[in-house]
Amino acid sequence: QVQLVESGGGLVQAGGSLRLSCAASERTFSSNFMGWFRQAPGKEREFLGTISWSGGSTYYADSVKGRFTFSRDNAKNTVYLEMTSLKAEDTAVYYCAAGRSSWNRWNMYDYWGQGTQVIVSS
Repeated sequence: QVQLVESGGGLVQAGGSLRLSCAASERTFSSNFMGWFRQAPGKEREFLGTISWSGGSTYYADSVKGRFTFSRDNAKNTVYLEMTSLKAEDTAVYYCAAGRSSWNRWNMYDYWGQGTQVIVSS
């Protein structure tokens, strides 16, 4: 079983930056892709993008291209989400997930973290 733990959330001023971390208990062939999602109050869970452990290939949803950046540190089994130019509408609970492919639907992933809350204030 792959266990995921997100961290780095908190309160940040609009226009600022924040880096989230997702630490995985292990990396396997069946969980090679790490997905990032977020869910704001009253809204459906939104797909942000993916990064692979093997090769570090990334895919970004159009809504976050240019502001969000994924990276990884295989030695630490950790992936990162760097967010810049934050806006109030970025306020949400952010989740990481692990799966066999770069799926863009939440119900296709096998493993999920507990989420970390990001609040962007004006």
